[in-house]
Amino acid sequence: MARSKTSNAWLQEHVNDHYVHMAQKDGYRARAAYKLLEINEKDQLIKHGMWVADLGAAPGSWSQVAAKLVGEKGRVFALDILEMPFIAGVDFIQGDFREESVLKTYTDLLEGREVDLVICDMAPNITGNAVTDQARSMYLCELALEFAQNHLKPGGHFLVKVFQGYGYNEYMTAMRDTFATVTTRKPKASRDRSAEMYLLGKQKKV
Repeated sequence: MARSKTSNAWLQEHVNDHYVHMAQKDGYRARAAYKLLEINEKDQLIKHGMWVADLGAAPGSWSQVAAKLVGEKGRVFALDILEMPFIAGVDFIQGDFREESVLKTYTDLLEGREVDLVICDMAPNITGNAVTDQARSMYLCELALEFAQNHLKPGGHFLVKVFQGYGYNEYMTAMRDTFATVTTRKPKASRDRSAEMYLLGKQKKV
């Protein structure tokens, strides 16, 4: 089957992508690693010994970054509907985050302890319908925020990928109700044409 012009353009961009080459050289599974590395360099989110929840983790580049930074005394708990090959220092659960049974299996890993940081680079399967895709994306963001509200320790931080559109303002309000400060981040590794951005909630309120 012949590739479409769009997929050819994406492939060309991917092949020539600076961050793709860096990821291959540095041993990261995806260029997304550099988004987290840049945000972490600016905001100092991940520290040695932390417990970190990584939602929507596959293929695992954010978990790779987090596991390196928390070190042997820290732990990373990853979750994704897709399979993710083993990463040292990472506990992984495969399943649909929207299902209660999967969420329970995941939270059981925490053994009743609250985490220091929740990171979420989740995105839904894209249908091509902008309204549907935005609604699905915001639903995942809402679930991630709810997880942070329930399992993040007071003073902890939450980093989540969002797309501006329907539901964004309401989501920002919910973030501000939960955290002392909420800021936006658009790392250099995020492609200019992408509508994605990251919201960083710092210092979860008691």
